[in-house]
Amino acid sequence: MADGTIKHIRIEDLIPDDRNNNKGTQFGQRLVENSISQFGAGRSILIDKNQRIIAGNKMVENAGALGFDEVIVVQTTGRQIVAVQRTDVDLDTKKGREMAIADNATSVADIEFDQEVVEQIAEEFDIDPHDWGIDFEGPEDPEDPEGGSEKKGSMKLIIQSNGGGDLYALMSELEDRGFKCQLIEE
Repeated sequence: MADGTIKHIRIEDLIPDDRNNNKGTQFGQRLVENSISQFGAGRSILIDKNQRIIAGNKMVENAGALGFDEVIVVQTTGRQIVAVQRTDVDLDTKKGREMAIADNATSVADIEFDQEVVEQIAEEFDIDPHDWGIDFEGPEDPEDPEGGSEKKGSMKLIIQSNGGGDLYALMSELEDRGFKCQLIEE
């Protein structure tokens, strides 16, 4: 393989990671789908030498569902940065700045680590997830150093909104995080 060699393959030739440690979220998937629909592809994915997806599984899922069928593969050993240049976009325009915001927002909103998969991979390959900022233990309760906290009473949060779209998105995000939500129209 020569660094910088470019080839074209079909999206169905890509092989999803069968042990993807990101479950994704419904809210994040909607944002990714909206971003691809509105702006097209904005960043590359990462595949191994066998066309298995290392990074970008959710992006490929959404792009395929939206009818994308071609993938441009740039072969490299990892000693070069591969840049995707959008010739139709100028950063200092509404579209350019909104794409930058959408890219960061989708990255944050669509990550939910699959604890079981991460722990299996960590054990199998001797990887410490803490080295990568992954902590499933959660914050320690200073009043309960033994970790035997009792179940607390339930609480309610009431959010009032004049517009439905943002509220539906917020509700979906909260449900993805494990909260029980109920929408009440007045």
